[in-house]
Amino acid sequence: MVTNDIELGKKYLPLVEQKMQNNGISSAKSESFTDTLKEFIHDVNSLQRDSADQNEKMIKGEPVDIHDVMITAEKAKTSFQLLMELRNKGLDLYHEVNRLQV
Repeated sequence: MVTNDIELGKKYLPLVEQKMQNNGISSAKSESFTDTLKEFIHDVNSLQRDSADQNEKMIKGEPVDIHDVMITAEKAKTSFQLLMELRNKGLDLYHEVNRLQV
């Protein structure tokens, strides 16, 4: 016979979190989606600034390796493209929800 491991008081928690709490392990901090998104935007912004700093150093003639400049530029470009795709998917989701008939 199969029994359900979900306890009544914790029925809305995922099963993995319930088992962690039963073992005495608690999650240190639960992050919300907005916190995660803000952190990602901050990371993309810092990568863009680093890339701009590397480019500026190279243009000024300071001793900087060209491969480091290219690596930071590609990291910034890739992270920005990912951010734009997330934004586009979020907008698509928003438009789809607006089209729902209630």
